[in-house]
Amino acid sequence: MVVDGTWRAELEGWLTPFLATLSHPAQRRMCPVYVAGLIGLGDRKSVQPMAARSDEAGYDQLHHFVAAGVWDARPLEAALLAEADRLAGGEDAVLVVDDTALPKKGRHSVGVAPQYASVLGKNANCQTLVSVTLARREVPVMVGLRLFLPESWTSDPERLAKARVPQDRCTPRTKPEIALEEIDRVRTAGVRFVCVLADAGYGRSAPFRQALSERGLRWAVGIPSKQKVYPFDVALIFPAAGRGRPRLRHIPDQLSVAAETVLCSQPWRQVSWRRGTKGRLAARFAALRVRVADGPPQRIHDLGAQHLPGEEVWVVGEQRSTGERKYYLSNLPADTPLKQLAAAIKARWVCEQAHQQLKEELGLDHFEGRSLDRAAPTRAHDHARLRGLAIPPSGSGQAGQKKPPVRRLSPACQRSGRLSSGRSRSPRPGSARTVTDRSTPRAHHDLPK
Repeated sequence: MVVDGTWRAELEGWLTPFLATLSHPAQRRMCPVYVAGLIGLGDRKSVQPMAARSDEAGYDQLHHFVAAGVWDARPLEAALLAEADRLAGGEDAVLVVDDTALPKKGRHSVGVAPQYASVLGKNANCQTLVSVTLARREVPVMVGLRLFLPESWTSDPERLAKARVPQDRCTPRTKPEIALEEIDRVRTAGVRFVCVLADAGYGRSAPFRQALSERGLRWAVGIPSKQKVYPFDVALIFPAAGRGRPRLRHIPDQLSVAAETVLCSQPWRQVSWRRGTKGRLAARFAALRVRVADGPPQRIHDLGAQHLPGEEVWVVGEQRSTGERKYYLSNLPADTPLKQLAAAIKARWVCEQAHQQLKEELGLDHFEGRSLDRAAPTRAHDHARLRGLAIPPSGSGQAGQKKPPVRRLSPACQRSGRLSSGRSRSPRPGSARTVTDRSTPRAHHDLPK
């Protein structure tokens, strides 16, 4: 691959804070070559085809940089967070927690196991990455990708040792626990956002919701329709004991009910939360203040152990044009308008765009090594670079005017480092497996150590 000097100079200028975190001269020399291969031309973004397209480095050099070189990723990640905050941080930014799957064959890649693959909508052999995306309006910047290790890995020390998994990654951790660790890392770096968003895979976890509230964070998360809630005016009482000793513990004076049940009697309104490429995006919403049933378990009458009332929150229902209903919880203030609740909930979609770009444009699912410790952070850095090219300069345009739409980068843009005035290229026929995620299962070929 041959690139002009201007584009290469611009790339190395952007990479300067990242290159400063690499201690070895060979790593600083290989990093721009590897990044240029990821954001440049070519459909396949694994090491061998990138080396074949490059006249600056061979296969062995690129492979050593990705798989064998010893370097600390933490300074690199700190530089990424600073750049992400510059691009998308602010008082109207959100932090979106989600996960994405990389279908794979074989069993040697770290974390690969039969588990739910969101890209396929079913259980399959894959790796799962917990993702954290900083987004402002329609601009997503990936700030964290962490590999989830299922129990089949964490319960097998011999397998972990053979794959050379670091000791600090061998402890069993759930996806919500990984997400909380990433949120803490983002906050410690000073990244600005106002709300944490997540789907029901994370929202169903009471410890996850409670941990966000304990950190003083606003959040809006999906929940199952059967999630139990109490009326917001529920009170804890001592029931009168007919016989025997007096009651020692309070119980609620009202019983909890499912979220779908409590919203059935509420008015549903048509709400539009933003304008899309085909017009206004709208659905029917209903919302009610409740107390979520996630407190300590307590026996209530003859019902057995039931969770006591917890935090006062919004329970929100969404009825889509297909008739499907989804449910959410949010600790946004009690005076929040329904339209603002809907806009916060629906802002989560932008992470799917980031996942798609990481796979289609940067080949996240093309990585053929055994560990994603290097592939995931470098793809996240490159995604920040592409977003930086696509975001118009701050202050451009007149007050009150609409901002230019964020466009995808065509191959010509990737080569020149400038936005094209033409339309973005349409996808190749047969390249999409699903609308939201275009990665396809591929045979796994482990690179030599």
